[in-house]
Amino acid sequence: MRNLVRPFAAILLTGCGLALWPFCGAAFAEEAQVVDGIAAVVNGDVITYSQVRQLSAPREKLLRSQLTGKELEKKLIELRELALKDLIDRRLVIQAFKKESYQIPDHIVDDRVHQIIRESFGGDRNTFIKTLEAENYTLGEFKEKELERIMVQAMRSHNVKTNTIISPTKIEDYYRKHHEEFTSKEQIKLRMIMIPGQKDTASAPAQKALAEEVLGKLAGGAEFDRTAQVYSEDSTRDNGGDWGWIERNTLAASLEIFAFNMPVGRISNIIDYAGNYYIIKVEDKRGGTTRSLAEARDDIEKRLIQEEAQSIQERWIAGLRAKAYIKTF
Repeated sequence: MRNLVRPFAAILLTGCGLALWPFCGAAFAEEAQVVDGIAAVVNGDVITYSQVRQLSAPREKLLRSQLTGKELEKKLIELRELALKDLIDRRLVIQAFKKESYQIPDHIVDDRVHQIIRESFGGDRNTFIKTLEAENYTLGEFKEKELERIMVQAMRSHNVKTNTIISPTKIEDYYRKHHEEFTSKEQIKLRMIMIPGQKDTASAPAQKALAEEVLGKLAGGAEFDRTAQVYSEDSTRDNGGDWGWIERNTLAASLEIFAFNMPVGRISNIIDYAGNYYIIKVEDKRGGTTRSLAEARDDIEKRLIQEEAQSIQERWIAGLRAKAYIKTF
C-alpha cells in the first residue's frame, strides 16, 4: 500500500488547523429525539440524518436564535442541504483515498490527538476523555473522525495544485475591476446642534434668531459640546451633540454635503434643512484613501491563488461526483 506520509508530511503536521468539529455540545441536544434514517447513499456508503444534523447543529443553533416561523424553516432546509452536500463530498474524497490504496500511519493520528490535548485541553488527557464521554464519543470514534479529516485534507492538497505564478496582467486587471475593495471607507467624527424651526413657545423668526445667537457664541469661543447640551434639541443633546464616527449615507444628503466637505475643526454656518436649523462641527476625519497597486499586489495575488485553488477543487469534486452513484432521500 502506498504511503502518504512523505508527500503530505508538511501539510499534515503544520498546515492543518485543529477543527474540533465533533464537539458540538448542546448545539445538537435539541435534535436528540429525531428518528434517524438514511439521508444519502454514496457508492454504497450510507450517510444518515443524524450525521447531517450533527454537522449543521452549531449553525442551526445560531439560526434559531435569530429567526422564527417560515423563514427559519427555509433557512434550516438550506443549511441541511449544504451539510449533506459537504458530507457527500467528504465521502467521495475518502473513497478516492482508499481506492488509490494510500495509507495514513497510526502515529500521525496519535500525534494529532496529542496536539489537541496539549493545545485545547492544557495537556490534561483526563479532561479530554471526559469531554469525549460527555459528547457520547469514544476515543476510537474520535480518532476515526480525525483520520477521515486528515484523509480529506491530504487528498485535496494532493489533487488541488495551483499555478503559484499569477501574471502581472491578471493582478492589474483585478485591481482595476475591484478598485473599491482597496479604498477605505471615508468617515468623519461629527458634532451637531439642531434648533427646531418652530416651537410652541417661540415663532419661526425667534428660532432663527436663536440659531444665530448660538452660532455667535460658538464664534466667540464657546465650547461646542457644552453649547449643544444647552441649546440642541436632537437625540445627541446629552452627549454634547456627539454623533461619533459616521460614514456617508448616514446623514440627510443636504447635511452630508456640508459635513464631508468641511475642514477638520471648522464650525459651519447655519444650515437650513427641512424647516430646522443645524450647526455642525467636524472634529476629525479618516479613511477615504485608496491603496496603490503596489501596496495591494501581494493581497491580490493571494486572493487569485485562492480562487484558482477553489476552482480546481470544484472541478475535481465534480469529476468524482460524475463517476459516482449518489442517491439522496
